[in-house]
Amino acid sequence: MKEKIILAYSGGLDTTAIIPWLKENFDYDVICACIDCGQAEELDGLEERALSTGASKLYIENVIDEFCDDYIMPCVKAGAVYENKYLLGTSMARPLIAKKLVEIARKEGATAICHGATGKGNDQIRFELGIKALAPDLKIIAAWRSDKWTMSSRREEIDYCRAHGINLPFSADTSYSRDRNIWHISHEGLELEDPANAPEYDHLLVLGTTPAKAPDKETEITLTFEKGVPTALDGKKMKVSEIIDKLNALGGANGIGIVDIVENRVVGMKSRGVYETPGGTILMAAHEQLEELILDRETFEMKKDMGNKLASIVYEGKWFTPLREAVSAFIDVTQEYVTGEVKLKLYKGNIIKAGTKSPYSLYNESLASFTTGDLYDHHDAGGFITLFGLSSKVRAIKMQSIKDKK
Repeated sequence: MKEKIILAYSGGLDTTAIIPWLKENFDYDVICACIDCGQAEELDGLEERALSTGASKLYIENVIDEFCDDYIMPCVKAGAVYENKYLLGTSMARPLIAKKLVEIARKEGATAICHGATGKGNDQIRFELGIKALAPDLKIIAAWRSDKWTMSSRREEIDYCRAHGINLPFSADTSYSRDRNIWHISHEGLELEDPANAPEYDHLLVLGTTPAKAPDKETEITLTFEKGVPTALDGKKMKVSEIIDKLNALGGANGIGIVDIVENRVVGMKSRGVYETPGGTILMAAHEQLEELILDRETFEMKKDMGNKLASIVYEGKWFTPLREAVSAFIDVTQEYVTGEVKLKLYKGNIIKAGTKSPYSLYNESLASFTTGDLYDHHDAGGFITLFGLSSKVRAIKMQSIKDKK
């Protein structure tokens, strides 16, 4: 019997070309696995394409709820944003995909896993670190890094497929390189490869429209959170995945969450892409708005540091590590009282605060008011300032005495 290999399969050009390539160069029994993190219509016709291209079997594993609950929400609760802009849409999905690939490999008795990530990108790192952490005994084949892989462009991949009797609706020069899941869709390639070019948004956008073309009318929404997790939208109880779906539609229609980024990849180069994250952008903003009321100053400051640390950990593919678990544990403690209701207005790309309330709010109207209340005596500030600035005063006195001696 031939050895089995599990191919991380999207149905795109790269993974379609990899199926005959694996059979031709390694004589594997190729089993495709598509891990559905919310790719929507991208899954249409996938089984027919995989089998007609030479795969012996195709798994389509729906992990949308697991993705939302166990991977997206830890990052939302942390406020994890890479380089202040990227909401980690692709990064969060890769460890879950690696986990499912390993599970399928065990079920099938496969000896190897193959992926189609390029040798220039981050995904090769994320897939392989995940697989190594969960199944160090499995062989990993990275097609684009193999000496047997001779194709260097989309045109050559298309020609290779045609030479093997595979005619596909892919164009070498008219399509972006995209990654989609329930959280976002990313766009790379074509005019985006030159940072001097403006994105062709009319041709590019999938999930929504530009702020300029959004309705000239505010959309009001209310999000309810319990322990940092959204539980209802406009008073209606929903799963996290359902809330994200609804927010994607609302955010997309109002031009929310479109970001043009030049980011620093793990491998050392800069890359330019456009990300659409309409629902995620709203959810992150609402969560942060609620935390403003609830977290004390010191915890809030430390949590920002931990959020940045988690963003780097996830971006670098180190999800299955003790450090990620420890940071997530810290974040979970901070979320114990992040419960309440957030009102927002969506308008032409903007997210506008419209009121926040929580039973655990630390905001005290008596303290914050300009009117003197029982909890605060203005005279107390004098002693505080004296002690708070004592080290600065002592240093100034010393420097002045040194100056006077000269």
